[in-house]
Amino acid sequence: MPHAPGRAFSRENHVSISTAIELISREDAEAARPASVCSPQLAQAPWAFDAMPLPGYGPGASMNDTAPPATPRQGELPEEYRTASDDELDRRILTAKATLGDSVVILGHFYQRDEVVRYADFVGDSYQLARAATERPDAEAIVFCGVHFMAETADILSTPAQRVILPNLAAGCSMADMADIDSVSECWDQLTALLGSDPDADGRLPVIPVTYMNSSAALKAFCGDHGGIVCTSSNAAAVLRWAFERGQRVLFFPDQHLGRNTAKAMGVPLERMPMWNPRKNLGGNDEQALQDSRVILWHGFCSVHKRFSVAQIDKARADHPAVRVIVHPECPMPVVDAADEAGSTDYIRKAIDAAAPGSTFAIGTEINMVNRLAAQYPQHTIFCLDPVICPCSTMYRIHPGYLAWVLEGLVDGRVENRITVPDGVADSARVALDRMLAVRP
Repeated sequence: MPHAPGRAFSRENHVSISTAIELISREDAEAARPASVCSPQLAQAPWAFDAMPLPGYGPGASMNDTAPPATPRQGELPEEYRTASDDELDRRILTAKATLGDSVVILGHFYQRDEVVRYADFVGDSYQLARAATERPDAEAIVFCGVHFMAETADILSTPAQRVILPNLAAGCSMADMADIDSVSECWDQLTALLGSDPDADGRLPVIPVTYMNSSAALKAFCGDHGGIVCTSSNAAAVLRWAFERGQRVLFFPDQHLGRNTAKAMGVPLERMPMWNPRKNLGGNDEQALQDSRVILWHGFCSVHKRFSVAQIDKARADHPAVRVIVHPECPMPVVDAADEAGSTDYIRKAIDAAAPGSTFAIGTEINMVNRLAAQYPQHTIFCLDPVICPCSTMYRIHPGYLAWVLEGLVDGRVENRITVPDGVADSARVALDRMLAVRP
């Protein structure tokens, strides 16, 4: 039986989120009751969405977000992979991995579905995987089971001889798409026109740009060219300290919530964190608000973490009085304030690993990771705050069929879905990423 929302998985009854979605969708249809998943389309194979007439993120948390026209599209997966059974795909993936040996390394994000992440050589958050991309220079190919911006980062940080492959090109990120190079450049022009570009008496520049890892290579390059830096949820506070040493204020994009929650915890008042709406002049702010600012927040967000609410936390505490609530800092500020702790995916994993046996956790992050933690730590009660199973839309676009396809392509001497960042962009982006890697969380 699938996991009942609000209850913990155990090692004995653990099923993957994909299997749970199929079972729940079938039961919901038969019982004619409200669905326990955010979209019944999640039960379909991801290649059903490859031929959509308009670009989209697919079913899941980001399904209602608007995808830009330039969103990468995935061509049709060959039929032999679409019709293969789970057992056949498993055999073909393992055979290809054995044939390729050390010439290929597979990276898997925490949010990836179990059926894919089981084949990964490294599993981690975006910060850890950025480091992992530099740790196997001997590998000829890096297969990144994550999303597009992560594969771009791997291409920037890996050696020129290495090829980075994204199994499904449609695995993008709606948050990353909420800030584009044209909008950020226009914002920068308006800010420099208002605030100038000369350093103050202490040598601090008027604005330091900070982009979250969840952004395009072009925005990372922008930061590299303008004295800025990249951050992840693991090192956001350390990066902001780095930026404040060098600048009077920070332009933080694309995730408003990570920027606000991190700066607030560091003592920055909310009134000194104006929001920048790229569709409005001066981002919808008056000049004084921008002059008084310490952190200028971009109007972007993660649709996975936007689903969590204070009401969910209240219910978790009512149902489990001893519960420990940990949420990701991409959650809205009221949710972070109501939780016991907030931290990156790796922070959450380490907190659970260090807890006394019999602890109860309500977790506010992507369901695949919560499900996996519940299976890995059966001595605890672990459940997701959101009672509706709604995975990251774009992580969910990666499927064992695509992984088998790209791996067997490498065996046959073909490189499918290679991700490459132009040299000029990569050089500037690498500057910002190297600054990030030098700032330890």
